[in-house]
Amino acid sequence: MFGLFKEITEAAESSSKGDFLKFGIVIMFMIAVMILSFNSMGELPTNVFLVIASLFGAYMAMNIGANDVANNVGPAVGSKALTLGGAIIIAGIFEAGGAFIAGGDVVGTIKKGIIDIDAFGGDTNSFIWAMMAALLSAGLWLNLATKFKAPVSTTHAIVGGVMGAGIAAGGFAIVSWGTMGKIAASWVISPVLGGIIAAIFLYSIKVNIVFKKDKVVAGKFWVPVYVAIMTWAFTTYLTLKGLKKIWPDIVDLLPFLPDEKKPGFMVAAIFGVILAVIIFVLISKSVTKKNNLKNNRSSINTLFTVPLIFAAALLSFAHGANDVANAIGPLAAISDAVNNGGISSKASIPIWVMAVGAVGIVIGLALYGPKLIKTVGSEITELDQMRAFSIAMAAAITVIIASQLGLPVSSTHIAIGGIFGVGFLREYLQDHKEVIKLDEEEKKLEKDENKLEQYLDNLQELLDLDEDKKDKKIFKQIANLYGMVENEEKILAKRQRMADKLQRKKYVKRDAFKKIIAAWIITVPVSAILSASIYFMVRGMMI
Repeated sequence: MFGLFKEITEAAESSSKGDFLKFGIVIMFMIAVMILSFNSMGELPTNVFLVIASLFGAYMAMNIGANDVANNVGPAVGSKALTLGGAIIIAGIFEAGGAFIAGGDVVGTIKKGIIDIDAFGGDTNSFIWAMMAALLSAGLWLNLATKFKAPVSTTHAIVGGVMGAGIAAGGFAIVSWGTMGKIAASWVISPVLGGIIAAIFLYSIKVNIVFKKDKVVAGKFWVPVYVAIMTWAFTTYLTLKGLKKIWPDIVDLLPFLPDEKKPGFMVAAIFGVILAVIIFVLISKSVTKKNNLKNNRSSINTLFTVPLIFAAALLSFAHGANDVANAIGPLAAISDAVNNGGISSKASIPIWVMAVGAVGIVIGLALYGPKLIKTVGSEITELDQMRAFSIAMAAAITVIIASQLGLPVSSTHIAIGGIFGVGFLREYLQDHKEVIKLDEEEKKLEKDENKLEQYLDNLQELLDLDEDKKDKKIFKQIANLYGMVENEEKILAKRQRMADKLQRKKYVKRDAFKKIIAAWIITVPVSAILSASIYFMVRGMMI
């Protein structure tokens, strides 16, 4: 299995040979999906819409893998905690595991209740066409965004697709505009919360470890504390978001737990505290035994490597458990409509539909994910283990805070917001000594510029004298002034180079920042327009 992943990764990095291999793997996957969809109909007459929809669902799943999964492993790769191949293997295993183990038995057929299914008036065909259009439009937009190295929200893409097709089928009244308003709010809430929390953790690490004279002693004390906080955050996060499907089984196994359909925050938080204490003790013992640490940032960074790998795995598991619904929700709705002849707000997920989503995500990640992983990991801002750790912490804690406050958030926007947060913090906290030096150099530069200007004025005055007034003494003064001007120009050039060298660096690449923000803003409207267009095309062909 590891050999296959390695071959796929190498293929994704090569050119023509890789493109041919990738295309072949995609075709084989699509053929397998077609066979699964045909077999799923059993004794029912063959429904071509279900077959086509299953292909659209597979296409959407692969695009989720290519675009969205990069947010979970990109920081770990960019910080060198994981190799690209290792990240793909870990993400592939845990994405599929999250989808199959905790992906849910039932899924909402209309993502986040953004349209009213009663508006279809029992017209099953129109409903099926709308869901097909939503899947295809979201997949197309994600494909385009991936090509341009723009990490976007797959949730927003499918929301836009469902909304656009719903409007095309039933008019603007079909949309729950209150829900859409909350989704629009997440464009701001998600990255801002993620950025602030990531920046807070990075600043805390800097103050408590990096800025200390003895970094080794500080690191051995604080790293177990940060890892324990991470353990609490991820345990709470996964209990709330990733264990909903198997929670009744856990309650049966542990009868002292509250008999509820899904875990509550207090139970999840208690689980987190218990595991955090255990991990704190283990990490403290492990770190204390490390005697080869040097008193520098690079050495302390190594203490965050293993926690980062676990964070990437856990984020991938939670993503597989939650976001697989973006690919299989509409497909499960179509399958339910075909098999039961009606429209339902909730649909059970056949195992073949779950397999399409889970396997599609893994294939998309392995074949086309490296491009976005590199973008997220290194092309927005430079990351090391401390910064990547702060981003992972932000991802888990932001979701916990948002879920308890009822705020809509996007995991993609949180992760990218976290990257922006640590980058802008680096700009803000740039070495104070350099800032002071820059101020001093700029003052000296201004003083020398004034001096040069005075020399030039004096020289011009002497040159403007009448020839009969220029005696030997004046010519000597002119010569001296020429020498002083030349010398001052050399000093100015040197000071200017020093000032340029000390100028504050832009640690967040502005082109990447602008491109990503623009892609976020247009995701919902572009997906909606594409979806409405596809719906009208399908409807026109069928009527």
